[in-house]
Formats: sequence, C-alpha cells, structure tokens
Amino acid sequence: MQNITIVDFQRMVAAAYETISARAEEFSKLDAVLGDGDHGEAITAALKVVQIESLKSKDFKTILGDMGFGVMLQTSGSTSTLLGGFLLGMADTFEDNVVEIDAEQLKKMFKGAIEGVQKNTKAQPGDKTIIDAIVPAAQAIEYTTTTDCKEIITFAAVAALEGAEKTRAMKANFGRARNLGDKSVGPMDAGALSWATMIDAFAKAL
Repeated sequence: MQNITIVDFQRMVAAAYETISARAEEFSKLDAVLGDGDHGEAITAALKVVQIESLKSKDFKTILGDMGFGVMLQTSGSTSTLLGGFLLGMADTFEDNVVEIDAEQLKKMFKGAIEGVQKNTKAQPGDKTIIDAIVPAAQAIEYTTTTDCKEIITFAAVAALEGAEKTRAMKANFGRARNLGDKSVGPMDAGALSWATMIDAFAKAL
C-alpha cells in the first residue's frame, strides 16, 4: 500500500477503538499497579469520540482537527489532553483539502504529532510515560526509506511496542506513580502500552 486514503484512515481509527476497548480492563489493571486504575476507561472513552469525529469530514486537516478538538472538549483528563495534542499536531502539518497521505506527508504527520503531545507534557524519554512509546515510533518513521505507508506504520508499531516493553525497567517520574520511587520499576506503563497498541492497530488495519 503506497498511500493512505480517507477511507483507509477511518478504518485505522475504527480498528484502534475496537482494539483498545477490547483490552480496556487489561490497561486499567496495569494502571492500578502504579496509578489510578482508570486508564482503560479513559482511553476507550477518548477513542470513541475520536472514531465518531473521524467520520464527519472529507479532508485530512479537517478530520484531524475535528478529532483533536472533539476529544478535548467531550472528555477530560490527561489522556484526552495528550491525545488531542497528538491529533492537532498532525492536523497542523496538512494543507487544506488533502485527501491522501503519502510517505513524505506521513513522516511530517507523526513529527507534528509528537510536537503536539510535547506541548502538553514535560515528560521526556525514560520517564515511564507514553513518550517512551511514541517517540521511538516517530523515530522509526523518520528514518525509514520505504515509500509504502503500511510498511512505515508497521515499523512504527514495532518500535512503539518495544518502547512500551522497555518501560518495565524505568522509574516513573510523572503522575501518581512517581511517588513510588524505585518501587515503580517492574510493571509496564499502562499509557505507553495502550498508545503502542493503538499504533499497532493502525498498522494492522492497513
């Protein structure tokens, strides 16, 4: 698959929502080890809004804007803020009326997504957060040489899942988990895993 169409993208978003909602309990149980135990519910609610908003427009800039603002206005909490920043960062990389994504645009899109997230958090790689999944994903996209969008997102998914796995060895520096200090080492970060799962669902949908 060389490029991604609007229909492809809508299918990717639907797959992410279905996959995350099916594993919501798993994410919440993992979150309960280090945090509030509600991450599964939070990201499912956020992605439900995103999936609905993805069906309302016919060009990428508008769709991504609707998704980003929709999730921030209709749900609350850090998950919604970060996901909204992720989507709005993507939207900022598009010109008006673009209806197909090629490899070059995909790279710009993920770079913008990372910038959008970083506007809403001070977390850095190694802090045991979603950053540890999405930064490796963006780097995999940036450095790949293929022009096939499915291959690019597949590389990103592998990197994101590996990044999430590496959070086991990290000490948490954000959220409730940071109060645990060295005791936070061991479990995987729920947010990193759920976001990696989301990217993996994007790849599998293609």
